Amino acid sequence: MPADTLNAFVPGPRCEIAGSPDGRLAGLTFAVKDLIDVAAWPTGGGNPDWARVNPIPGRNAWIVDTLLGAGASIIGKTITDEVSLGILGENPFDGTALNPAAPDRVPGGSSSGSASVVAGGICDFALGTDTGGSVRVPASFCGLYGIRPTHGRVNFSGITAQAPSSDTVGWLARDANVFARVGEIVFGAPTPSALPVRLLVATDAFGFADAAVADALAPLVGRLAAVIGDRRDETLAPQGLSIWQAAQRTLQSSEAWLTFRDWLDRYNPRLQYSVARNLTLGSQITDAERNRAALMREEARARMRLLLAPGTILCLPTTPFPAPLLGRSVSELAFPRERITCLACLGGLTGIPHVVVPGGSVDGAPVGLSIVGAPGSDLDLLAVARKMAS
Repeated sequence: MPADTLNAFVPGPRCEIAGSPDGRLAGLTFAVKDLIDVAAWPTGGGNPDWARVNPIPGRNAWIVDTLLGAGASIIGKTITDEVSLGILGENPFDGTALNPAAPDRVPGGSSSGSASVVAGGICDFALGTDTGGSVRVPASFCGLYGIRPTHGRVNFSGITAQAPSSDTVGWLARDANVFARVGEIVFGAPTPSALPVRLLVATDAFGFADAAVADALAPLVGRLAAVIGDRRDETLAPQGLSIWQAAQRTLQSSEAWLTFRDWLDRYNPRLQYSVARNLTLGSQITDAERNRAALMREEARARMRLLLAPGTILCLPTTPFPAPLLGRSVSELAFPRERITCLACLGGLTGIPHVVVPGGSVDGAPVGLSIVGAPGSDLDLLAVARKMAS
């Protein structure tokens, strides 16, 4: 068992479970975010009061069972932002996992530990959850492949919920082939040989990102365009990215409050300030505000149906800047968090699949490119990522 030099594994005894010896993923190792159940091991959720009051699971989450049955072996459970309510990966209870690609910067959250162990070469891939960007952001910050599947396509049983209308479970990997092979197991089908034929480049999203990020991603966009063959510029969010973000924040925050309300009422748990603040704000959202946000969600989904006709994918920067430096104050990071979620909100708001492709770099720190498709096009996106790496 390798030492935890990354501060990425849950403190205490290491969860290790061998996969089926003759499965298609035999020989691969993976880690499990500590929001995902592994039988006989606590699901700590990144908060000591969550672990204290929730029973030890008696069965594996569906995705854990599926991957063990396919031959992959678990090497440990990884730390997370508290009950997935974070985007940077800094946890006052378990600490901050190292970002091996940029050690002076945050790893991104809430799947911070999972991104750290993959980027650090400790395992082949790792599971994470993504409600508002929790796989995609650490993938971008740590230079990894990452996927947020079509909402509802992957069985979410055995996983701590946050906002059920946006919650998904995905994974991160260093290698495009491993990344796609895991997807073939999870989705139960091979990646297609035929690729999409049209690429849309979201000009408003690239304009919203730092100019250095747009420049760093230009070669990746060029490579993607060469793979697809037909490139066109398009506006992603005519109403404005910040309008979409506000709608997603309203819906996600109000659902998170409902998810955790009983726990908060009964146990008055210890929470870091930013998590407690967001839950408090979620508790104050009115029905009228939720209804307006739900209408914007319908508009955003209609926009994606218009843009993402069969055979079409779209690309945008995953994050507007590389990972922030470690140790910045809560108030200093408030606006950067909002900027991150302006690009990440598309996933939860519309439910479409996202794949993050690594390869950009700003000041020596990674930035990723997101490619998205219509609902159910997950395997097409994996095939594109694999082709770009070949």
